[in-house]
Order: sequence, then structure tokens, then C-alpha cells
Amino acid sequence: MGGARQPYEDRGAAVGSLPGPLVSADWLAARLGAPGLLVLDASVGAHRGSGPRIAGARVFDIDGALSDPTGPLPHTMPDAGRFTDEMRALGLNDGDTAVVYDAAGIYSSARAWWMLRAMGFDRAAVLDGGLPAWTAAGLPVDEGTPEPAAGRGGFTARPRPGLLVDAATVADALADPGAAVLDARTGGRFEGTEPEPRAGLRGGHMPGAVSLPFGRLQDEGRMLPPDGLRAAFADAAGDRERLYFSCGSGVTACVLALGAELAGYRDTAVYDGSWSEWGLPSADRPVATGLAKG
Repeated sequence: MGGARQPYEDRGAAVGSLPGPLVSADWLAARLGAPGLLVLDASVGAHRGSGPRIAGARVFDIDGALSDPTGPLPHTMPDAGRFTDEMRALGLNDGDTAVVYDAAGIYSSARAWWMLRAMGFDRAAVLDGGLPAWTAAGLPVDEGTPEPAAGRGGFTARPRPGLLVDAATVADALADPGAAVLDARTGGRFEGTEPEPRAGLRGGHMPGAVSLPFGRLQDEGRMLPPDGLRAAFADAAGDRERLYFSCGSGVTACVLALGAELAGYRDTAVYDGSWSEWGLPSADRPVATGLAKG
């Protein structure tokens, strides 16, 4: 935060306004390197912190530092203090713009976007098509270990209640005729015909939940246009406007949250523990198998 840094308002002006929660590779390429723009690689699994990345990108480590280290479940939200510290270490300021992406297309990047929103940061967007779209366009990438931020940022988390919810809230939503709980896992996992990738979890779904695999909202790694997204949600949720999203560990549920935002829904929440919590035998929560329709 030395004298060479531009004031927050000037830094935002250098990037301009976001067109929405989704930006194209062309939009990002035209602004890459601008003061106040932070590009974050939110890849998970085998792609976490390895391989090519967008030039200058820093690692948003969902598999590590940006999951709650004190909790028993994978990928749950850290507390506001830890989130603030990690974002400052990445160089983020309150007035900056953050574009998040992942190596799979749109998979875990939506989780990073939702976490930033849940912590009160609105100038965040997901790169449509992720790294595959970026490299297909022949745009610049870096290899090797990412360089650390030049200095710590001044971001401060301001948590927004209700964007990430617990099992009790989801149980209430399942009993609410005005709400829909949508499950982003594959149809086989939802029906209980495919094994869960995490050992020890029961197969199936929450009674009353509706299957909407996150891939149905995409075409070749890019999000469908708003009318296609609205149609997909209407097919799953009918005319219900209050939507709750779940998945395996709270990651691809956020792809549904992103799609819902693009489709014009405004009353939405993500179940943070998702099936990693609900599906535990010790959780003693009801589980159904087979196909369910909304």
C-alpha cells in the first residue's frame, strides 16, 4: 500500500465497469495488466497451482488455504478473518476488480466468485470458458511457480448472511413449497446408481431435491445464454424463484448460482457442506434414491 499504488477509485476506473458476473476472454485480454485488475486461478485437483496459467494470475487455493482448516468437511468457507488475510496476501484491495477462472472451463471458478460475493466483494467475475477458452484464443500464459503479490492488499471481508447456508436451512427449504433445492451432481450420483467419489458417503439425494447437473448450464465449457439458462432452471424448479444449490462439496453448486444470477434470479443460496455433510451416515438426515422431478 505504498505511494506508487493508485487510489481505489482510479484503479477501478482503469479497468472500467464489469459487464456482469461473466466476462469473455476478449474482455479480459483488453485489460490484462491494468492497475486494479487481479486475475485469480481457482483450479482444483490435479490442476491446482500447476501447469500454464493466465499471465500474472495468482492462485486462489480452494483446496488449501481458502477452505476452513478447522472444519471436517472439504471446501467449506473459512471465517472472515482468514479470508481477509488470504485475500490481502494475494494483493486484493476493496476497490479492485477480480476475474477468476479455472483449468476445466467453468467448474471451481464459480466457487471463488461466490465466496468473494459472500464476503462482500462485488467487483468479481468469472472468465467464460476458463483457461481452455483463453489458450484457444492464443492469449498469453505463464509457466512455473506464480510470483507472489508485490505487496499486501487492503481488502476487508464483510460477510453477507444467507448466501452460504447450513443443513438446517436446507431442510426447511425442502419443506417450503415456494423454494427449490437443486442438486448440481451428475444424475447417477443423484439417483444413487453411481458411487460417491468421497469414501463413506451414502448414495442418493435429499428427499424433495431436484437434479440439475451443472453441465446442463454449459455448452463446450461456456455458460448458456440467459434465455437458455432460464429455461433450464424453469424445467427444474418450475415457477419457484427462491433457489438453493447443493453438490458434492459446495463447488459446482456455485456454477448453478452463477447460472441463476445470469438468468435473473435474485433469491439464491449455496449449501456450503452439500452432500459431503448431508450424505454422512452420522448426519442422520433422510436420503432418497431414484429419479426425482420438480
